[in-house]
Amino acid sequence: MSQTQTFYDMIRRQGVTRRSFAKFCGLTAASLGLAPAYAQQISHALETRPRTPVVWMHGLECTCCTESFIRSAHPLVKDVVLSMLSLDYDDTIMAAAGHQAEEILQETLENHHGEYILAVEGNPPLNEDGMYCIDGGRPFVEKLQEMAEGAKAIIAWGSCASWGCVQAAKPNPTNATPIDRVIRGKPIIKVPGCPPIPEVMTAVVTYILTFDRLPELDRQGRPKMFYSQRIHDKCYRRPHFDAGQFVEQWDDENARKGYCLYKMGCRGPTTYNACSTIRWNEGVSFPIQSGHNCIGCSEDNFWDAGPFYERLQNINAFGVEANADKIGAATAGIVGGSIALHAALSAVKRARKSPAEDTKQKETENA
Repeated sequence: MSQTQTFYDMIRRQGVTRRSFAKFCGLTAASLGLAPAYAQQISHALETRPRTPVVWMHGLECTCCTESFIRSAHPLVKDVVLSMLSLDYDDTIMAAAGHQAEEILQETLENHHGEYILAVEGNPPLNEDGMYCIDGGRPFVEKLQEMAEGAKAIIAWGSCASWGCVQAAKPNPTNATPIDRVIRGKPIIKVPGCPPIPEVMTAVVTYILTFDRLPELDRQGRPKMFYSQRIHDKCYRRPHFDAGQFVEQWDDENARKGYCLYKMGCRGPTTYNACSTIRWNEGVSFPIQSGHNCIGCSEDNFWDAGPFYERLQNINAFGVEANADKIGAATAGIVGGSIALHAALSAVKRARKSPAEDTKQKETENA
């Protein structure tokens, strides 16, 4: 494969128009929270820079991250892996198998040392010397550490690689472990979610390629542009939460009115992700919009934080949002107090008016 091939070269050969390419760059800039002018910079990078080698490895997981990525509604998102990146190795979608596939790993490690991106989906089990996950005749944890040593950057796709997810749920008999506890001394970008939003995955890769650096990360290693706000902050049902209007039972009248799902166990107030802004299926919907509560799948230890349909009893860390019972009572008190205050102020105002002003106002109202 020629090292001068670019993402734009590849998509043009596949029949993608310049218009579609420009739209992709604009949408990517928007999803990254960048000004429209950055679309041109993204376009320039994709047109001129060589395709970046990538090794996509799979540990203990269900492949939902790959499925989410390649089934994106946007026509160019899935081409990021196949075109913008030189996908040297992915045991799920590559044609090579057996010894041929294993040789690709060694060739990438030797020929592109310090240049390739290591994308990891799933996590390594550490019990029994890693024997619960054998890949190519070797424990996955060994191959992961070997390929991480020569990587430029590492992306932890999904909650399995980022936090451990269901494999690491109690009692965790295999000792399934997040990759950042196994890999040391390398930058790791966590893109949690079960699965992550495909446009988020694409934007992270595009950012690295365009600016030749990692995006700004929060203290947990997640890109701030996508994980700096709670789902609750931008949820379209938020006004109902603030008004004390909640679904009390599935499919009750309040559910049909689109009231807040907090009492049904929604984790939106404690979950950081872009679901309520980017959404899924090209922005069509997300779980809460479909009538189901958020289960907090992008948060650490979410699998052990259930049951998923019991509401959070106390979220005092977020100020006024103590719990749903207090919110409803407080809202009623505020409304009642506001009415009483308005009536009192009106009475004082009327008492201060002169008889002539009062007569003039009544004549105006009658007219």
